[in-house]
Amino acid sequence: MLLFSKEEVMRKVECLVLIEEDEDGVLVASVPSLRGCHTQAKNMDQLLKRIKEAIRLCLKVERKAPKPLKFIGLQEMKVAC
Repeated sequence: MLLFSKEEVMRKVECLVLIEEDEDGVLVASVPSLRGCHTQAKNMDQLLKRIKEAIRLCLKVERKAPKPLKFIGLQEMKVAC
């Protein structure tokens, strides 16, 4: 029988990642289900690598998987102010 430590067993967690482009063209990714989980990069490849690392770090701190969110959609709105 083999025994593994928690660090040796990798678990898979699915998260919704919101990706936006700011006014300077920088890509910004955030995970709404993980408080404080966000990053930015100049290209998509780098952004995806960074958000995966951010997710791993947030999960390490939270010590539990986030409650999954059901994606409903996006709505762009104009509001007079």
